[in-house]
Amino acid sequence: MKKRNVTIKDIAKDAKVSIATVSMILNNKDKKISSATRSRVLEIANSLNYIPNTMARSLVTRQTKTIGLIMPDITNPFFPEIARGAEDKASQSNYSIIYCNTDDNIDREDKCIDNLTEKMVDGIILAHSSDRGESSYGLKRSRVPIVLIDRDFNFPNIVGKVLVNNKDASFKGVNYLIDKGYKKIVYIAGPMTTQTAKDRLEGYKMALSEKGMEYKDNYVKIGDYKSQWGELAVKEFLNEGISFDSIFCGNDLIAIGAIKALKNAGIQVPGDVGIMGFDDIYMANMMDPELTTIRQPNYEMGFRAAELLINELNNRSDNSEKGNMDVKKIILETELIIRKSS
Repeated sequence: MKKRNVTIKDIAKDAKVSIATVSMILNNKDKKISSATRSRVLEIANSLNYIPNTMARSLVTRQTKTIGLIMPDITNPFFPEIARGAEDKASQSNYSIIYCNTDDNIDREDKCIDNLTEKMVDGIILAHSSDRGESSYGLKRSRVPIVLIDRDFNFPNIVGKVLVNNKDASFKGVNYLIDKGYKKIVYIAGPMTTQTAKDRLEGYKMALSEKGMEYKDNYVKIGDYKSQWGELAVKEFLNEGISFDSIFCGNDLIAIGAIKALKNAGIQVPGDVGIMGFDDIYMANMMDPELTTIRQPNYEMGFRAAELLINELNNRSDNSEKGNMDVKKIILETELIIRKSS
């Protein structure tokens, strides 16, 4: 015979309190209930091995205590740290997370948004795909609040953004290379379909301009955020006969690929060419040579994004309304990490 699940009615009966009292205690809405009653109810719930029926609860509260987290490339070591930060904050707040990986593809991303909406997540944290461009199809179909992370975008149901100042970060990075004496700095960039990539390119241009150095279109190659692209771009520079003494890279994976291509061509790093990355993924200080880079606080980005979204959800629940419609923007600081590659 199948064993019957314990319900809050069973707990209320044993604790000799009302079902409403048990519900408030189990949902952490028991500010007016004595600590003795609270302790007794929780002790009985534990002794009975009570497991909350989240589906039944969601029908009443209209909340599933679940958040969707959509990332463009789980194989990029930058994004798992974001996921870890988001999960830590979600766990602290008794939320669960459903992960989605889009492979940086907008169609998969839109499908993820649809699937998460169907699963009745309370909100979504989104690092959108590189080819999102101006399309807002999937975002329009979402019926839950969205917090953007790492990559910027504008749409009405976006309630928050957790970003870094990419323009300022690349400006400081390129300035460092110039101050080190590098005069021919080429740039291997990610796809210019994201505001992130556009801002990093703009920072590169600003640094050159401030130092009185000419910006050259053929010094910039645009591709994707993968090591294979860094390797290919270096080969293209060499085949085109472009003279350079340093490379600024759109992320660390590009930099890793660039170092590989330079070594294969017999070019010493940093003896002949200096290299700088962007992100400070865990592999950056394991490279030979160790990679100079710009550190993004990716764990904090995930943590703060989950915090921002959960606060918004709590405000909506408490006020029984859509909450504050102003988009809350959090800009986190980057840090120049100087190692041996430049």
